[in-house]
Amino acid sequence: MIKVLFVCMGNICRSPTAQGVLAKLVEERGLEDRISIDSAGTHAYHIGEAPDARSARAAAERGIDLSRLRARQVTVQDFHQFDYVLAMDSDNFNYLAGICPQGYDAKLRLFLSFAPQLEFSDVPDPYYGGITGFERVLDMVDAAAHGLMEDITANLGQTLR
Repeated sequence: MIKVLFVCMGNICRSPTAQGVLAKLVEERGLEDRISIDSAGTHAYHIGEAPDARSARAAAERGIDLSRLRARQVTVQDFHQFDYVLAMDSDNFNYLAGICPQGYDAKLRLFLSFAPQLEFSDVPDPYYGGITGFERVLDMVDAAAHGLMEDITANLGQTLR
């Protein structure tokens, strides 16, 4: 089982969107029993809350259901449990690097490193903007999720068979 964790600040916009997008790709490929996906936030602002309504609406328009997801805070234990710990931006990456146990830093990456064609390193936080910000996040996340799926199948494909 390959385990992927997406991390943003509050776990109500970017990281649940990434979780939903990757889950859809995994389902389309019939790999639900081989790839596990979760999301978390670096801060405890929204623990137990559903994704932001604007994120959920934008995702739903693309056939992605975020309704069952609930925010949680990332823990040091997550580095032991997940194969990929993917930060949505540099600030969250730096936070995660600060709590990452020694020897687990290879698991930590910026999510957009899987979409170098975008020429961005950070998925912008759409929380304080309008709906177009959520659409932009979905576009960026979709590109990176496809790159991540390629990475999983190319580098860890033998465990998926």
